[in-house]
Amino acid sequence: MKLIFEKSAPGRGTDFLPATPSAAALSAVVGADNLREYLPLPEVAESEAVRHYTALSKLNYGVDDGFYPLGSCTMKYNPKIGELASDLPGFARLHPLCAPEDAQGALHVLHDTAAMLSVVCGMAEFSLQPAAGAHGELAGLMILKAYHDSRGDLARKTILIPDSAHGTNPASAAMAGFSVRQIPSNDRGLVDLAALRAACGPDTAGLMLTNPNTLGLFEEDILEISQTVHAAGGLLYYDGANLNALLGRATPGKMGFDIVHVNLHKTFATPHGGGGPGSGPVGVTEALRVFLPLPRVTKRDGGYALLSAEPLSIGRVRSFFGNFGVIVRAYCYLRRLGGEGLREVSGAAVLHANYLKEKLKGAFDLPFDRVCMHEFVLSADRQKKESGVAAMDIAKGLIDAGYHPPTVYFPLIVHEAMMIEPTETETPETLDAFAAVMLSLSETAKTDPDSLHTAPHRAAITRPDDTKAAREPKLTAD
Repeated sequence: MKLIFEKSAPGRGTDFLPATPSAAALSAVVGADNLREYLPLPEVAESEAVRHYTALSKLNYGVDDGFYPLGSCTMKYNPKIGELASDLPGFARLHPLCAPEDAQGALHVLHDTAAMLSVVCGMAEFSLQPAAGAHGELAGLMILKAYHDSRGDLARKTILIPDSAHGTNPASAAMAGFSVRQIPSNDRGLVDLAALRAACGPDTAGLMLTNPNTLGLFEEDILEISQTVHAAGGLLYYDGANLNALLGRATPGKMGFDIVHVNLHKTFATPHGGGGPGSGPVGVTEALRVFLPLPRVTKRDGGYALLSAEPLSIGRVRSFFGNFGVIVRAYCYLRRLGGEGLREVSGAAVLHANYLKEKLKGAFDLPFDRVCMHEFVLSADRQKKESGVAAMDIAKGLIDAGYHPPTVYFPLIVHEAMMIEPTETETPETLDAFAAVMLSLSETAKTDPDSLHTAPHRAAITRPDDTKAAREPKLTAD
């Protein structure tokens, strides 16, 4: 597909665009020193511009196009009521610097969203400032550090992280100034308790953990894990990427977690992908409330006000109050479903994952053949050994079949991993159709492996050099 600049022809005109003020007129408003250089625009007719961008939109794939089984990312359907609510003039056109008394409706939404998240997670209070999941991790680790520093416990410089953790966990810990120590998994895919006990000591600041973990397995020893870390003087940090499996059934607070981040753009059905915006609120127990970012919304005198003074706070971590439009969408989702609705969400998510797992485990290796939670991890190791077909080849074959592939090669502790998360909103027919395609690809790996080595055959881009594309991206027409 050509770039729109390649379709440009001199003199074809762009009469459908608003007229550009003259340089003299602009100079009078902003000053000559502030004028940019001339911006060359492609010269195309309105019909060509519309066709170009319509064609581009058809190259995208999202939850409104079809099944999106991207494991650990919870790519669930986004209810359109959230889109309508976030576009209400009182929200969409509200200036972030207006006085609190002129933004009572928005502050009401912020306050109640934080309160509902506190109930869902068993925390005392939430800040909605962090702009994404990894940003929430960083804010949570800054809180963890501030807690130890406030106690003069400056030797606690190590964060413990399981070997199945998300890659953002060690990155966030390093950015917050900690060193990282990896905790291995046992033969059941869970945290090795003996290794955890051996790792805990006077330098332990905390443990970062996802529960259920990235293998889709619930950490059955979570209370003992919590006791072990707390006995060593550390805190427990909950990575909320997999919270969809627990809604309405279990809370991180009751498991012993001290700090939680959640992904509104995952668990609470707001738009996800395409570079943002996301939202990664961070919640804490009562003992850590004073360290939360400021400002925070509080109830006062029958209305809502901003708390802006707290000497132990880690301060502001983002401009204004977070990605407000995303928060409005999550607020709608929470209010529409309520407690019983959230419980149904987690039940359906777990049921769908186990249904797919049972359908596929005969055709692919299943490293941990147990009841899973909202997601599960298959392996194409058998196919790789028998015919040279790797997990990446299976993923490319799915593109030809019209499906977005699941996450591949993660978690790293499973060879040729394919992590599949169906979410709660898919129908039985959709799950059956996806399973049929996966089973068909397993057979193709035996009978015609070369066709998978060169897949996809019907996509706009076929088989790029993945390494070169990552290290030497071509982002312009030059």
